[in-house]
Amino acid sequence: MVRPQVMAVVNVTPDSFSDGGHFADPAAAVRHALNLAEQGADILDIGGESTRPGAAPVSEDEEIARVLPVIAGVRRHSAIPISVDTMKPAVMRAARAAGADIWNDVSALTWAPDSPAVAAELDCPVVLMHMKGEPATMQADPVYDDVVGEVLRYLQARAEAAVQAGVARERIWLDPGIGFGKTAAHSLELLAHLDRIVALGFKTVLGVSRKRFIQAVDPSAAQASDRLGGSIAGALVGAEAGVHAVRVHAVRETVQALALWAAVKRASI
Repeated sequence: MVRPQVMAVVNVTPDSFSDGGHFADPAAAVRHALNLAEQGADILDIGGESTRPGAAPVSEDEEIARVLPVIAGVRRHSAIPISVDTMKPAVMRAARAAGADIWNDVSALTWAPDSPAVAAELDCPVVLMHMKGEPATMQADPVYDDVVGEVLRYLQARAEAAVQAGVARERIWLDPGIGFGKTAAHSLELLAHLDRIVALGFKTVLGVSRKRFIQAVDPSAAQASDRLGGSIAGALVGAEAGVHAVRVHAVRETVQALALWAAVKRASI
């Protein structure tokens, strides 16, 4: 039984919801990233622009200045796959040249008209995420008639648009966007039906780590740092559904939980 890959969050931003400002210094971010790799991360996901609810956008130049030194610093010490969390084609093009391997795009290649063409040109895996609205406004009363069906249709459509632009089907990964333009009830419903997203036939990425919807289940978890248990539980839900990767902050604990899950699965065969 193969566990999902662990995609470790490395925020090099001043305003991310969980650890904004902690690793804005490139040297600190590199040390943190390498430590996460030592803890068992399979992928490092480096982000230079916060996509938390209410976040303000940053310029391409600023985002490039934040992420490139970290990519270069990690590459001097490790060959671990690097994902870059960006909506901007120019940022990803620069990141790819610096040694990044995966484009993690919360806009699902809709931020710029040339995003799909650039994804095909860069010839790397691309994560297409569902987000209702944009970070600055996405949590302003999101409404769905059928959240699971609507997310499924959107992801299928974006995957097909990427294929039409020349992205190889096997390079497309899908992310339901837990907490991105969704109430807690929407996020829980998506988690309950992750198998339907996996069944689309693409690799699925799940990001639930430290997200606010966990507070709906445990009202005492008001701070992001209070949500470790819920984050690990979400990763295990994803593992059971067959996701390819889970995006997390607490690498060591998640790796251990997934290892035990996989061991139990093997013992039950």
